[in-house]
Amino acid sequence: MGRTSGYKNYRPSYRNLRIIVKEILIITNYFPPETGAASNRIFHLAEGLQEQNYKVSVITPLPNYPKGKIFEGYKGVFKKTTTEHHITIHRLWIYASNSKNKLKRLIAMLSYSFSLIWFFMWNKLPEKVIVQSPPLLVAFTCMFFIRNKKRKLILNVSDLWPIAGLELGAFKKNFSYKLLERIERFNYKKADLVLGQSEEILTHIKSLFSKKDTFLYRNFPDFNPPILEEQATENRKIKMVYAGLLGIAQGIYKLCTELDYKNVQFHIYGAGAEKEKIEDLVTKNPELDIVYHGEIARTELHEALLKYDLTVIPLLNRIYGSVPSKIFEYGKLGLPMLYFGGGEGENIIETYNLGWVVPPTNYKALNLQLSKIEINKLNHQFRSQIQKTALQNFNFEKQLIALVKML
Repeated sequence: MGRTSGYKNYRPSYRNLRIIVKEILIITNYFPPETGAASNRIFHLAEGLQEQNYKVSVITPLPNYPKGKIFEGYKGVFKKTTTEHHITIHRLWIYASNSKNKLKRLIAMLSYSFSLIWFFMWNKLPEKVIVQSPPLLVAFTCMFFIRNKKRKLILNVSDLWPIAGLELGAFKKNFSYKLLERIERFNYKKADLVLGQSEEILTHIKSLFSKKDTFLYRNFPDFNPPILEEQATENRKIKMVYAGLLGIAQGIYKLCTELDYKNVQFHIYGAGAEKEKIEDLVTKNPELDIVYHGEIARTELHEALLKYDLTVIPLLNRIYGSVPSKIFEYGKLGLPMLYFGGGEGENIIETYNLGWVVPPTNYKALNLQLSKIEINKLNHQFRSQIQKTALQNFNFEKQLIALVKML
C-alpha cells in the first residue's frame, strides 16, 4: 500500500529534462558585413556564446563602416532583422557618416542612440546585455535606458574614451571633455561587470571603482591556424606587410615616406582616409618599393599574409589602454612582427618573443632595426615558434569559457 500510495502522489519533475535557454543581447556599433577588427571581435563573441548554449541576439546599425554610406541591400529601411549563424541580428537606422566634422559624427551617434531608444520601447530585452564601448554616447544610452535591478549589464570596453581621444588630439581638456568623463564614469558605475581588452583598461576602471567586477577579455581571434611552409629567403629583400585601416592614427602614409627601401619591399592591404594619398604616392614615386593591393576579404587576407616575412604594426601615438588585436591574429598565423606603437602591446611582443619593438614615430630607429633583421632569421622555425606560443597563450575558446562563468 505504501508504495502504491507513494506512486499516486508522485509528480515527476522535468527540470533536468528541459533545455534551459539562456538569452543574451549584444549591442554594438560594428558587425559584419562590415570589415575590421571591431566587427570581427563582436561576431566571434556572438558566435562563441551561441556555441556555449546561449540564444544570442545583436543590435547594430545598418552596415556603413568604414565608407560612411549604407551598404547596398540595406538602403531605404528603418530596421532590418535577419538570422545568420543562428544569431538574430537587428540592424537599425543610422545617419551614416565618416566625416571629420565633429558635428556630423555627433549627429551619427545620436541617430543610432535614438534608434536604440525606439527599439527598447517596443521590444522585450533579455536579462543579460553586453554593451560595446566606445562610442561613449551610444553606451550611455544603453546603460541609462535599460538599467534594471533584474538585468545584468556587461560593458565591453575596447578603448578608453575620452582618454584615447585626448591622446590622439581629437579632444581638448575643456567643458566637453569633462562631460565625456562624467558619461564614462556613469557607464562604469551602472555596469554589473566590465570587460576590458587590456590590463591598462582594467587598472583605469579599478582606479575609479575599486570594487567593480572586471574581466580581462583580450581580442583573441577564432580561426583554424594554417600549416606553415618553408619559404626561400636567399638574395632578396624582406617582404614587409601592413594590413588594416589606412587611418590617421595608423600613419601609413607617413611610414611610406620615411622607410628606407634598401632592404625592404613594403606591401599594403586595406582602405581608409589615407588610401588616395598612398595610391597617389605610389603612382608618382615608382622608385619607392611599395605595392598597394587594395582591400580584400579577411579569409583571403590570411592566405595572402602567409607569403610575407614580416608585418609592421604602427601607431602615430601611444594610446593608453589600446592593444592592437593584430598581435594575436598574426601570432596565430606565425607572422613575425615589428611593433611600432608603444604601450601594453610592446610588453606582449617582448614577453612572448613575437618579433621586435621600436618606439612609436622614431623612424630612424625603425630603419635601423630593419637593417639589423637578417632575412634568414625569419625562417620556418621562428614562425612555427610564434604560432605555437600564440596557440598556447591566446586561446579564444579557453577565454570564452572563463567569461561564461562570469556572466
